[in-house]
Amino acid sequence: MPNLELFDETLDINSTENYELSVQMSPSGFTFAILDTIRNKYIMLRSADPENNRYLTATEMEDLILHDDFLTKKYKKVKVVMPAPKFTLVPAPLFDPAKKEEYFSFNHTRDDNDVILSNRISDPDAFIIFSEPASLYHLPEKIWPGVFPFHHTRPLFSQLAQGSRSVSGNYVHVHVEKEFFNIFIYNGGSLNFSNTFNYRNISDILYFVLNIFRIKGIGNDETIHFSGHTGKFDDISSGFAMYIRNIRFSEPSGSFTFSYVFNELELHRYINLFNLANCES
Repeated sequence: MPNLELFDETLDINSTENYELSVQMSPSGFTFAILDTIRNKYIMLRSADPENNRYLTATEMEDLILHDDFLTKKYKKVKVVMPAPKFTLVPAPLFDPAKKEEYFSFNHTRDDNDVILSNRISDPDAFIIFSEPASLYHLPEKIWPGVFPFHHTRPLFSQLAQGSRSVSGNYVHVHVEKEFFNIFIYNGGSLNFSNTFNYRNISDILYFVLNIFRIKGIGNDETIHFSGHTGKFDDISSGFAMYIRNIRFSEPSGSFTFSYVFNELELHRYINLFNLANCES
């Protein structure tokens, strides 16, 4: 059973060839959204989280897909994003596809049965090198032949670059997943800092972020932008409100719109899923 399901009354299971399917999959959860490309409007969202604080296996995700009436239909486009804590950035002029495993090993240890992948981004001009379990990596192509997964920062970076150009000083963004978070700092429109931290509780997030603020000389009067698994009245935002004056939640941005059924949804929680519409393979 889905943990969350929203759909517009115009949703038509027989019209999926006019729709674009966006899927986010990881052991922490499975979510998909449907974009009506004729009206350029998101009209459906469905998510499923693992029970009892465990993880979804690739086999369980495959079973979920095959038993979902919408996920087995033919779409105009299918895009898949995979959150993964282990990634590194390599400037595009220095990137050699044959050396992506070597680049990855500079910063991370490769787990057994992991596949090393890469995505190109334009701002900054770089490649995202990341790892995924082989069983998870092969699942999208098994279900939707020809589909190559995006790292979760791929749809995020384009929005961060755009947002950073709207301010003259520091632009700070924290993206929270269920067991890790990313922090990005832009200055003068250019990426100045990027890192990922695992966390066990809210205090860990506060400690890491505020320590980076101190090291970077960022004042508590500057704005911090959030996305992902946090909300306007939860422990994370309440904790940061004690130290940071200006807290904002970044919503997805693009030429798309949303059905009225999304009006009560905190869109920033699904920022990377919705922003897949901006990504070209």
